[in-house]
Amino acid sequence: MNENENSSCALPHHAGNWHTIIWRKVIQRVSRLQRRIAKAVKEGQWGKVKALIYLVSKSFYAKLLAVFRVTTNKGGNTPGVDNTVWLNGYDKLHAAKNLKTRDYSPIPLRRVYILKKNGKKRLLSIPCMHDRAMQALYANCT
Repeated sequence: MNENENSSCALPHHAGNWHTIIWRKVIQRVSRLQRRIAKAVKEGQWGKVKALIYLVSKSFYAKLLAVFRVTTNKGGNTPGVDNTVWLNGYDKLHAAKNLKTRDYSPIPLRRVYILKKNGKKRLLSIPCMHDRAMQALYANCT
């Protein structure tokens, strides 16, 4: 399939805008693939499970949903080491199109120390937005 044809499926207009995405359609497509994975696991068809997980990891709908979950959660405005935050729709759509599983290597974590009640410090590791989106994408596969 052509990447441009695949990416226009959830977008009502060919130009593509983050705010015009039909989220109900995106969630339905990803949950359908997840149900198929669960059914194949229940039946013990491990080859089919592997193929379906591959399909979910390449799906543009799953990539859109991963970026949506990363940007709308509580830590969505916290940058990692690279100091990038996806705030506008263009950045989010561009990030969803650029989530590639091939040749992926994560960036080191940003380390922040948080004060505890007893005066000691606790370490907090913050991944960059791209790494969080990849984690969310693979979380969709299970």
